[in-house]
Amino acid sequence: VGMLFLPHDPDARRACEERFDAIVREEGQTVLGWRTVPTDNSSLGATAIAGEPFVRQIFIGRVADALIGSDALAFERKLYVIRKRAEQAIRYGDVPGGDRFYMPSLSCRTIVYKGMLLPEQMTGFYRDLSEPDVESALALVHSRFSTNTFPSWERAHPYRYLIHNGEINTLRGNINWMHARQSTFVSEAFGDDLAKVLPVINQDGSDSAMFDEALEFLYLAGRSLPHVMMMMIPEPWSNHATMPDDKKAFYEYHSTLMEPWDGPASIGFTDGTVVGAVLDRNGLRPSRYYVTKDGLVIMASEVGVLDIEPSRVLKKGRLEPGRMFLVDTAQGRIIDDEEIKHGMAAAYPYRAWLDENLLTLDDLPEPVTVPEFDHKTVLHRQKAFGYTAETLKVLRPMLADAKEPVGAMGNDTPLAVLSDQP
Repeated sequence: VGMLFLPHDPDARRACEERFDAIVREEGQTVLGWRTVPTDNSSLGATAIAGEPFVRQIFIGRVADALIGSDALAFERKLYVIRKRAEQAIRYGDVPGGDRFYMPSLSCRTIVYKGMLLPEQMTGFYRDLSEPDVESALALVHSRFSTNTFPSWERAHPYRYLIHNGEINTLRGNINWMHARQSTFVSEAFGDDLAKVLPVINQDGSDSAMFDEALEFLYLAGRSLPHVMMMMIPEPWSNHATMPDDKKAFYEYHSTLMEPWDGPASIGFTDGTVVGAVLDRNGLRPSRYYVTKDGLVIMASEVGVLDIEPSRVLKKGRLEPGRMFLVDTAQGRIIDDEEIKHGMAAAYPYRAWLDENLLTLDDLPEPVTVPEFDHKTVLHRQKAFGYTAETLKVLRPMLADAKEPVGAMGNDTPLAVLSDQP
């Protein structure tokens, strides 16, 4: 099932849908039909209505012969390829009205209902959610303000695999490194389809959207969700004296593949079967949970989000910094942080791989000769690499005295004493 945000103009909407249908057929799958999702915007404010999309669903039939691999994610991976191709052809292509095209989800496991809505407005706007036949073993719900991007329907939570309370402070570096490594990507899971899903990250989204896109790619390439979360939000491991060596080897190995997506963050995640949460290494976002005697698990930023009789509570606690909490609905049990990470660390001989293959700067031979630069061309080379007079002023004390330079913050506001205004 695919959930789509489309333009209200009928001609533009038809153009988007026809192009999408063509991509589905080109990928060897079958379009079973389209459905207009019943909505009611009577409770929405003016800003939400101004950006409100036309919401449609598409139903795609699986054609096994056109799938790569026989693993459980083969169809999910093909749907990902279809969505990425549609984004490039419609949203970023030349289809009329394509700038209003967005897919909250396209999956055989999950459906995303979202928008510029308060939680209490969800069932009123999306009438599907009031139907007694609509049931789910799990749900991710998140309501938040847009802190570093302009609010829109597309940027509402949840995303395709996660909800995110916090910020990614290392975002620009994470994006740049992901883009830089794309030319070296190899994937047996994707095969020849790999080129169709690049670039992995679309940079017009929020930090949460970009994190979700990276997570989605790594997951569909063959890793489990807990594995990916340990890669992207690792514990502080390098100076952890009591951490087991196999776990430390896991983190060290993956640090050569990806830098941490660092910042204050509490992230809930699901693939439709497992659902869990992870807290950043500093624990700057709260996450508390209840487990009831009748098998209900609730996690939220604070206690009291849902009214639960104390007599129903079997267990309660909080997610600690760097820790993970996981519920596996297929196994019907809660998996604690120690079990998750021990399993991941023991899955492969990471320490042996590091000992055999890791090359550090200290292992490199000393250069026989140090190249001498022509000082007559220093100015030319400085200009080529963007050096300014201020750059040299900052670098000089660092090179000469190994000291941090002292400088102004660049505030050019006139002093108040010079102002002729009260």
